[in-house]
Amino acid sequence: MSDVNAPKRRYNSARRIEQASATRHSVIAAARVLFIERGYAATTVGEIAGRAGVAVDTVYASVGRKPALLREVVETAISGTDHAVPAEQRDYVKRLRQAATAQEKIKIYTQALAGIQPRLAPVYLALRDAGSTDPECAALWTEISQRRAANMRRFIVDLAATGELRKDRPAEELADVVWSMNGPEYWILLVAERGWTPQQFAAWLGDAWSLLLLEPR
Repeated sequence: MSDVNAPKRRYNSARRIEQASATRHSVIAAARVLFIERGYAATTVGEIAGRAGVAVDTVYASVGRKPALLREVVETAISGTDHAVPAEQRDYVKRLRQAATAQEKIKIYTQALAGIQPRLAPVYLALRDAGSTDPECAALWTEISQRRAANMRRFIVDLAATGELRKDRPAEELADVVWSMNGPEYWILLVAERGWTPQQFAAWLGDAWSLLLLEPR
């Protein structure tokens, strides 16, 4: 009898997992919209639940409290998937590591930013604003900022491995320059406020970094 029932149990289990994933996706998507439109402080878990079409308890069970919701909104905006993806596992980072020249590495990264920032920049700004009043959000902002800075130091190491990185400035300083220019504020200034296209932004960033970071040809 157990052999007869096993396929049905497996089917029900897979269906429950699929439903749970869909619910989690809906909750995070609802939180993203409301955090961006209304701000973190003004958004309630009840409003997120209502927009997602679920009960408040389901929000807590599928993702967690409001700080956890904001973290998931940020992490999924960074990865472009329904879950956090470490930098080393992202496709563009793998391609960047395999590229032979500094110019190729810069191009891969700037084009990746053109795809990431449209979804990430508004979320970053919502997190920054939330951090001004909420200690947990402030801690998350600091964590994400420091993680991004560490990733930029690795990027500079990758450029240095080609032998093309300029040697008259400290590597840490060059990493800080990249960190500042790939930040959401810079994207908002040029794309949202000045009307640049994402590809125009990527091309500019590629030219600027080539001039600022690499030895003159």
